[in-house]
Amino acid sequence: MSETILLVLLALICLLSALYSIFTRKVLHAVIASGVISLTASIIYLLVAAPDVAMTEATIGAGLTTVVFLYTLKQVKEDGDD
Repeated sequence: MSETILLVLLALICLLSALYSIFTRKVLHAVIASGVISLTASIIYLLVAAPDVAMTEATIGAGLTTVVFLYTLKQVKEDGDD
């Protein structure tokens, strides 16, 4: 019963983060929200007994993709300052 409540709560966090990333006007906030989506998805995968998928989602989705997006955003802002 408590695992079901936790899964519903994580799915709600994932949904709210997705809506926030769609409707926010700040790109940095959208990138961070997409990282939150990937992180909650990896926790959900871990709870449903898929640890290999959870590790992949955490490293690629939440980790690497977010870092690449943040680096690209920094580079774009620096090029815009010229």
